[in-house]
Amino acid sequence: MDTALATVNSAPAAALAPADGFGSRLAALPAGRKATLALGLAALVGIALAMSMWSSQGNYKVLYAGLSDKDGGAILAQLSQMNVPYRHADGGAAILVPADKVHDVRLKLASSGLPKGSIAGFELMDNAKFGQTQFQERLTFQRGLEGELTRSISALSAVQAARVHLALPNQNGFFREQQKPSASVLLTLHPGRTLDRAQIAGIVHLVSSSVPEMNPKAVSVLDASGALLSTSGDSAASGSGLDAEQLQYRHQIEANYTKRVLDILEPVLGRDNLRAQVTAEVDFSQTESTSEQYAPNQGEKTQATVRSQQTSESAGGGSATPAGVPGATSNQPPVPATAPINGSAQAMQAAQGGGASGGNSRREATTNYEVDKTVRVTRNATGTVKRLNAAVVLNHKSNTDAKGKTTTTPIPAEEMEKLTALVKETIGFNETRGDSVKLINAPFKIEKPVAEEPLPLWKQPETQDLLRSLAVPGALTLLALIVVFGAIRPALKAATPARPNRQLDAVVDDANALPLPQAPLALEAPVADNRLEQARVLAKENPAALANIVRGWSAKEAA
Repeated sequence: MDTALATVNSAPAAALAPADGFGSRLAALPAGRKATLALGLAALVGIALAMSMWSSQGNYKVLYAGLSDKDGGAILAQLSQMNVPYRHADGGAAILVPADKVHDVRLKLASSGLPKGSIAGFELMDNAKFGQTQFQERLTFQRGLEGELTRSISALSAVQAARVHLALPNQNGFFREQQKPSASVLLTLHPGRTLDRAQIAGIVHLVSSSVPEMNPKAVSVLDASGALLSTSGDSAASGSGLDAEQLQYRHQIEANYTKRVLDILEPVLGRDNLRAQVTAEVDFSQTESTSEQYAPNQGEKTQATVRSQQTSESAGGGSATPAGVPGATSNQPPVPATAPINGSAQAMQAAQGGGASGGNSRREATTNYEVDKTVRVTRNATGTVKRLNAAVVLNHKSNTDAKGKTTTTPIPAEEMEKLTALVKETIGFNETRGDSVKLINAPFKIEKPVAEEPLPLWKQPETQDLLRSLAVPGALTLLALIVVFGAIRPALKAATPARPNRQLDAVVDDANALPLPQAPLALEAPVADNRLEQARVLAKENPAALANIVRGWSAKEAA
């Protein structure tokens, strides 16, 4: 019995003894459990570092794309000097930097002359080697000039890429006839872009003005499909077809007439109730005629204009004047002439005292008059309209009754005639020229627009971008949870001491464990007693009597 009591009393003391520390329990774990715990902790630290690095990288955007290897290396070296983080994308074809630094980095790289581009210009002359031949010098200059022209042409908004080939013959002063330089330009345009005639002429003028003694007709401009964009004057004149400028002019005329027809009919029929097309035949031939007309003088009183007049006179024979010693006869004044101005030579001679023999006289007069002459040079204007053909399709009239039902009816013939006359007046119909106007009334086939189904939430671009941005942190978080609950938590649970068992294993004479104490039974509430209430009242009214009673009980228990 004493042994049993000693054993029972020693159990609480053992329960209150200090337990082993966490380190000792962790050291007591098996080797496999220790290795699992160490790997789990290392994996958790690595995941935390990856999360911090990914969050510090931020959002990256493209700085430059499609760079050459030379420019890409120079830009990366400059970014390393500027301490700007960068990444590669699309297999190294694009360089990405943080989104908030894109514009600043571009401006700083532009101040450094980067990217230079794969096209080399006159900077090739800066690396000229000592002792190079004249041929190498000419070739380097030609490459630099081609590069500068390529850069200038590529600066146009519609040009994606360009290549310039120059043919510069060797100029020699011993040759009487020198070869002239020529050039070829190959253009790659942006999708959906075109060049008009003025832009093509500007490219030709740019190239011809950059090379001495180059004729603009010696410059050929081609597009990526091999079509010749530039045409010289001779080739355009010799060709039977229309060039791009003439085609554009004809399209403008047709568009102008079509717009007139639509503007005059849409207020009457509605915008969606007609379709119109106008075809124009334009004459681009150039003719020139010259005519000369000679008109006679009109009227008797009209005097002709003298252009030139020539008079010739000659006289001969002896003189009838007496000669000899001067005297009164020789000093007499001459007698006024009595002969007529115009007349025959015999009459003149007779009037002058032609009694002397052997005298002759001659007079000739020539007068030229102006003749009326009219010279007319007529040049026909190019681009005149030879013929117009207009075709208009009108939809049936739609009528809605009181019940809301819509029906279509053809347009009456009288109204069609009025509309035809209206179209003729609009385009300037000329029957002599051969113009034609045709109006047709037919029901339009209206296709109901297919309702586009909304994209599901997981296919929307915003959702996909959000999922891409959350993919990395979500994967890292899931991996961290797997490591914690799969490796770390079981090891820590094994090292945690178990809770103390409240069962009292008191041994009396054998190894049987004592049963656990049962839970106390629920007691019923005491029934109210009147005697207890009377005792309380007595204690309040006569405490001395209550004290004597208690003293008596105590004396009995002591005895």
